Amino acid sequence: VQLQASGGGAVQAGDSLRLSCAASGRTFSTSDMAWFRQAPGKEREFVIGLTSGGGYRHLGDSVKGRFTISRDDAVNTVYLQMNSLKPEDTAVYYCAVRTAYQSGTVFSVRGYGIWGQGTLVTVSS
Repeated sequence: VQLQASGGGAVQAGDSLRLSCAASGRTFSTSDMAWFRQAPGKEREFVIGLTSGGGYRHLGDSVKGRFTISRDDAVNTVYLQMNSLKPEDTAVYYCAVRTAYQSGTVFSVRGYGIWGQGTLVTVSS
């Protein structure tokens, strides 16, 4: 079971990027998924989530209205569309799948058992 994140890069403030997270080894259509990010010197933080039923999870207002998450079950891929990027969005972005018996909440790192390798997003002003 693997997650492969891609799509990161260096952009200017105000630009858009779409990250992809391709899953292999099993289908995740019945799993909750999420994107996290980790900025230099900071802890990994929840960005946005997608429930197995198609609902969205947000935590705070930092990306609300700018980032959206979606999935294409036909290709077993989850996407993170990021618009109006800001320098503070600079981070390594990780996709994750919530697996059974996770001890953490859906907003925490410990809430997810399978992680992609991360893709770097750099936003310059």
